Formats: sequence, structure tokens, C-alpha cells
Amino acid sequence: MNPIKFYDLQESFELLIFVCSLVLLAFLILVFILFTVFQKRKIKFITERNEAILRYQEEVARTQLEIQETTLKNVSWELHDNIGQLLSVANLELNILTNTSNYRDEERLIEIKGLIGKSLQEIRSLSRNLNREVINQIGLIESTKNELNRLERLKILDTTLNTSGAIWQPPQDDALILFRIIQEFLNNVIKHAKASLLNIDFEFSEHEILIKAEDNGIGFDINLIAVSSGLVNMKSRAALINAEYSLHSVKEKGTILVIRYLKRNMKEL
Repeated sequence: MNPIKFYDLQESFELLIFVCSLVLLAFLILVFILFTVFQKRKIKFITERNEAILRYQEEVARTQLEIQETTLKNVSWELHDNIGQLLSVANLELNILTNTSNYRDEERLIEIKGLIGKSLQEIRSLSRNLNREVINQIGLIESTKNELNRLERLKILDTTLNTSGAIWQPPQDDALILFRIIQEFLNNVIKHAKASLLNIDFEFSEHEILIKAEDNGIGFDINLIAVSSGLVNMKSRAALINAEYSLHSVKEKGTILVIRYLKRNMKEL
């Protein structure tokens, strides 16, 4: 074979290999780009879907919370306007009866009057703690104090409340949710804990509020009742305001609720 022709053939073959290599490289680059674009779109789709699910769940939770608050407000009005009024009228009637009764009946009438007066006081106190407008007006700390004072008056258990740091108020909706979580915890303590002591600490710093509520009750195995409605309510409400929530309980050693509310999560009023 002619050496020149052999050289040309070899050169053409090398050129063909080079061109094929470039085509293959371009194809691989194209596949990589398409794969990257597909992955980004897939991640974006999954992210948007998850965000939509979270928004839906949050909206459902907020709607449920609004319904609960409306119900509590109606109950508050019912207690204050109807039952409270009936007890007030009964108290007036007893005043009249006391003034016209003989000495033998007077002591018993005064005792009954005292019981009605205490009942009226507790109904008004309960009415205030159910009404979000009152809670918004007096704030988180005072609302918690009122709730603890009510438990003290009813001789359900002894309570203490401590605050540290410079007190600041979260937005009204967030403060209300924090108070409802505390209320739910108190309800669980009253119904299940068989506790004699309850302590609540509020620690304020520049960027957060740390709330710690602790009882000396019988405790429970949190793994066995973690799906109870009360615990779910507390956890879901904390999630609404992006607060860190934890609940720890040991049998015969009581239960501790810890809520960490970050100031950077504060919403515009």
C-alpha cells in the first residue's frame, strides 16, 4: 500500500474517533444537563408540594383553633351573662331573706350566701380565662396568674409562679396560643396527675421566652399515651407559632412541660 494513502487513512480514522468522542461527550453533557434540570424540577415540585401540605395543615389547625376560641368565647358569655346573672339574683334574694329570717336560720342563710358568692366569683374568673379578649388585654403572665389563683382558691393544689428577666409581650395571637397550651397542661394535671404542687417558670431573655411547668404527680409513660388529644393539642398549637415543645414524664416523679418561644418568630400584628 502506498505510504501516503495509509497515512491519510490513519488520519481520517483518528479524526473520526475524535469527532465521535466529541459527539459522545456532547451527548453525555446534554444528558447530565437534562438530568440536573429534571432533578431540580423534581426537588422544586416536592418542596412546593410539602410547603402546600404544611400550609394546608396550618390553615386547618388555625381554623380549628378559631372555632375552639369562638366556642370558648360563647361559653364565657353564657357563664357571665346567664349563670352569673342567676347567681346574682339568688344572692339578692338571700339578702332579702336574711333580713327577714329569724336567728335560727340566719347562720345557715349566711353560709349559703357565702357559697353562692364564691361560686359567682369562680364563674366570673373562669369566664375571664375563657375569653380571648380578656386574655389579650391582661397578657400572658397575668392570665396564667389568674388561672393558678383559681386553682388555689378551689384548693385543688398549691401553685407557684416565677418570672425572671425583662418581661415582654408576644403578639396577641401567639400569647393566646401559649396560654392555651399552659391551660391544657393544667387540665391534664388536675384530671390525671394527682399532684399536690405545681410550679411555672417564665424566663425572659432578649430573644426568647422559656416556659417551664412542672408538677409532682404520679407521672406516666409518655410512649403509651402520646396520641392523647390533650398532648396532640399542645404540640400542634406550639407548631403553629414555631415554638419548641417538649414534654417529659417519669412515673412517680411528675411531669415537666417546656416551651421555648423565639422572638425571631414573632409575627406582625
